[in-house]
This record gives sequence, structure tokens and C-alpha cells, in this order.
Amino acid sequence: MNTLLALQQQRLLLELEYATEREAYRRQTEAMGLMRKVKRGDAWYPVRGGRSYYNSLNQLVVEVHRTQDDDIEHNFEYGRPVCFFHVSDDGKGGEKVSYFKQTGTVNYVDGDRMVVIVPDSATAAEVQNANHLGVQLYFDETTYRLMFEALDRVTNAKGNRLAYLRDLFYSHQPAAHFTFSPLRFPWLNPTQEKAVNEVLRAKDVMVVHGPPGTGKTTTLVEAINETLHRESQVMVCAQSNMAVDWIAEQLTDRGINVLRIGNPTRVNDKMLSFTYERRFEAHPDYPQLWSIRKAIRELRQQHRRGDNFHQKKDRLQSRATELELRIQAQLFGEARVIACTLAGSANRLLDGQKYATLFIDEAAQALEAACWIAIRKATRVVFAGDHCQLPPTVKSIAAIKGGLGKTLMERIVENKPEVVTLLRVQYRMHEDIMRFSSDYFYGGMVETAPQVKHRGILDYDHPMMWVDTAGMDCREEFVGETFGRINKEEAQLTIDTLVNYLKKIGKERILEERIDIGVISPYRAQVQHLRRLIAKNADLKPFRHLISVNTVDGFQGQERDIILISLVRANDEGQIGFLRDLRRMNVAITRARMKLIILGDSGTLTRYPFYKRLYNHIISGEKQTQVFKYDV
Repeated sequence: MNTLLALQQQRLLLELEYATEREAYRRQTEAMGLMRKVKRGDAWYPVRGGRSYYNSLNQLVVEVHRTQDDDIEHNFEYGRPVCFFHVSDDGKGGEKVSYFKQTGTVNYVDGDRMVVIVPDSATAAEVQNANHLGVQLYFDETTYRLMFEALDRVTNAKGNRLAYLRDLFYSHQPAAHFTFSPLRFPWLNPTQEKAVNEVLRAKDVMVVHGPPGTGKTTTLVEAINETLHRESQVMVCAQSNMAVDWIAEQLTDRGINVLRIGNPTRVNDKMLSFTYERRFEAHPDYPQLWSIRKAIRELRQQHRRGDNFHQKKDRLQSRATELELRIQAQLFGEARVIACTLAGSANRLLDGQKYATLFIDEAAQALEAACWIAIRKATRVVFAGDHCQLPPTVKSIAAIKGGLGKTLMERIVENKPEVVTLLRVQYRMHEDIMRFSSDYFYGGMVETAPQVKHRGILDYDHPMMWVDTAGMDCREEFVGETFGRINKEEAQLTIDTLVNYLKKIGKERILEERIDIGVISPYRAQVQHLRRLIAKNADLKPFRHLISVNTVDGFQGQERDIILISLVRANDEGQIGFLRDLRRMNVAITRARMKLIILGDSGTLTRYPFYKRLYNHIISGEKQTQVFKYDV
């Protein structure tokens, strides 16, 4: 298939995904009960409207405060569209949900407080005065529009750098590179050092493939730092706000001036200090600009407008624009790294900006169309990520089958293996945990650093354990499309297993060494059930601050000393649903530093080669440990 046909197919698949997601949102809004939306993290209810004001970018915002915190992790973050609603009596003993006409956009979320950009003061007043107020996520038209525009732009490109990169990425044509003697970085391992040198040599494209625990971020920060010795400014993007925050924080710690376009997911002083909005407010000219904007607003509110109204307004507007441009020019002039999400690279603040190098972190989680939004601003692109871990989220089954889930990074890895550099030394896990992942996903090429090879918690304790629920009457239940499945007996067994293991370690040691624990399940319903069980369990009360419970996606990029995974699926038919996505399981098992405990029905799961191999790997290791104990 030629390049243009492939891109046209991408567009058709993206249209399928767009239609699927829009229809799902419509069904959810019309049919799903309010409390289910709240439990899914897609709505806050009830909320209280707070103050409204103009932020530093002259956008009208209104605060809302969540008044009931059920410890539910929510999906609200910067840039996501939202709509407000209020709940009233429907006259039949039930509730009626009425949506406000105008929508808003999340400016930032901090704990139980959210700041939302609203279109006008009437909407702000409506929010502030409403009884039984709620807010929910709205269908995100903007990101789809940006992706469609990006695909159209790259499809129609002719005779420019974008057209060159498009044709290069879709062909086996060799990528251009510089030739020079390798630079030495004694603080990096040889594969990290090689990766930094390959990034510096690349004229067109480079892929840093970082399996779990191999120091991908460390390598990327070093590559960005070295690139800045040759270029005045680079752009760094990722699919999610969280991934942008993480790399931006590491760069800031290195002393690099980062300008974050968009607000961070975690709102704290350190994260906020490098955002455009906070820097704009801190500029010495900002108080003057604020006064002019206030004068313009007051002028507009005057009922009697004299002859010189327009002249006054135009003069003030002209002065405000001049100040805005001056502040903006200075902030961008001082920054060495511009950091934003892929969709955020289309922000009007970045209009007309070009960069010699674009770094895309977590590139294996980004749809191809999203990458093209940012690539149009760059001369060369460095992708970093791992296509053997979490894939992009695609909800349309037809779009997945058509190949929408195949990322641009994967395409380049296939077409140009010579531009891929694999990081081969991992610093996170005990050798046995990494060995399975390395052999299955990375051709045995990932090795364990000597200092973590035998890391463990208890003597003579095998780092991997499978608690087999076969024959234990642990049965899965289906609780609807949006939550998936639950296995209450397995959830209780997970808690009991955790309690017993923590008793073996001892309370004092856990608290003193801050041994942390992650409990993972692929299914949201199981995650919520596990959270409830942990909250009620008296034995776990002293350790709750050390325990995190989440889905596989929620643990991406994280690690814990102890990981327990509840696989849920247990049925006579051997159906395992999306447990067939082995990349998710690769993420789950490689979160553990020292101990991995898997709970699952071997009868259901080992019908599949991957789970059979994993089960046998764990069981054989446990047997060896028992023999060793006996010999001792």
C-alpha cells in the first residue's frame, strides 16, 4: 500500500473511532445513571460553585468544589471539555438531570477543587447559583479535529520537510545521519551512552526503545541536554499531561529552563513554577497588563457609551496586545525546552514556531495522527517509548482490527530497524521477574544490573508467586461494559494473601523501610472492590498510606516493592477478554521490584500460551526455592 493510501486509511479508521466514542458518550449521557458516572470518575456530584475571576491568560474561570469525596480517582485533567448540570425532582419520585447550554474546559484540578474556563459571565453566574450542581466530562471534539487536520496536512504536503518525513517514515529509505566520534558519558551505562550518541547523530529520526526499568527518562534527559548544546530550543511532547509533567520535572531538576504549555496534572508549587500561565503572572509587566484588561472590562460594562468609547477601547486594547506580545516573547526567548502534550502543540501560543528537534516521549501510547500534530513544527523527530508496553487507547473494535492501534513509532521500528536503539540494562527488578519479560518480549536482550539482580524482602523467598484459584469457587461476574468484570472471592483472597505476606515481613520493618505495595487488576470493578476491602481491613490500616490500588493503565511508569495482580477471569469456556492484550500484562508484572504475586485461575488462563509459560516459569522457580530451603 502506498503512503497516501495508508494515510487515507488512517483517516477512515480515525473517523470510525470518532463515531464510536461520540455514540458511547451519547449513550452514557442519556442512559447511564448519575452515580455510575461518578464511580467511573467521569463526573463530580454534588459540587459547589465557587468564585469566578479572569486568569492570567484573560480567560474567565469559575471554581467548583467536590463536596463528597468517596476516594474515587477521577478522569478530569487540564484541557478536557466539561459540561455542567443540575439535578431536580422529575415529579415521579425520581431525579431529572438538566444540562447547561454552554460547555467549559478544565484549567486545572487540585484535590477536590477544579477550575473551569467558561465562555461568559452568564455561565459563571449559573454555576455559582445552581442547586444540586454537578460537572461531567464532555465529548472531546477538539482533539479529534486537530488529528483530522494533521492527517489532512501530512497527506497533502508537497516539497517541504513534512512531506520528506512522511515519505521517509513510510518507506525503507535510509534515514540520514551525521558522522562523528562517540561522546563519553561515564555516568550512563554503555547502551544508554550509545542511545544518546545515536540521537545526536540522527538528521531525520531516531527511536529510543526503553523496556521497563532501563532508565529511558534518564537517557532522554541526557539526550535533550546534549542537544541543547547544539540548538537554542527544543520541543518535548507526550500523549498525556502526566507523561509531560514527568519529563518536564526531570529536566527542571537538571537545571534546564522548561516552559510548560498547559497546566500540570499534579498541582504543586514545583510543577506550577514552570507553566506558561504562572510565569506570565510573575512577569514584572503583568500588573500593568492586568490593570489595562480591568479598564477594558469596565469600559464594556458602561451603559452610556460616549463618542470616544471606541477610541478609548481600541487604544487600551492595542496597549494590552503590545504588553502580551512583549511578555510572551520574553518567556519563549528564555526557555530552552517547550513542553506540552501532542494536542497541546497546536496551542495558539505556538503558532508559527519551528524547532530543529522534537522529542516524543511515551510515543508507543500515542495514535499516529496525534504525533503528526506536533511533527509539522519539527525538522527531525526522536521517539522514545516501548511498543511492548501499553498501546494507545482505541475503543472501536473495527478500528483496532483495521490497524488504528499501530503507532508511528511501531511503523518506524518495522521499516527502519537501523534507527532503533534498545536500552538493555534494567535497574528495577529482581532477575527472575525481569527474565520472563526479557525472554518473552525482548528476545532475551534485557539484562539485570548486578546491584538489583538478587534484591528481595525475605530470605529464601522466591520473587514470583502464583496463587492458583482453580477449584476454589472463585467465579467472575459481568457488571456491564464500562466496568467489565469482578471476582469477589478472588478479591478477598488477594487481601488475605497481602495480609499474610505483610505479617511475615513485620509491621516495624514495613513502616521503617517504607516498603510500598501495588495492587493491580485489569478490571475497574475489581479495582474499586479491592479498594473497599482494603479500607475495611483492620490489619492493613497501619499500611494504607503505602498501598496503591489501580488498573494496569493507572500503574504505567510506576513501580512498587511488592505487586499483587488479581486477574479476575475464571470460567469454563476459557474466555479471558482483553487479558489477551499481552502488552498490558508486561506492564503489570514489571511494576514489581522485589515480589510479584499473581492470583488467577490456571484452568482458565493456561489455555493461552503466554499465561501457560508465565505460570510454568513461576511454579518452577517456586519449586527451586523450596529445594534450596530444604538443602539449607
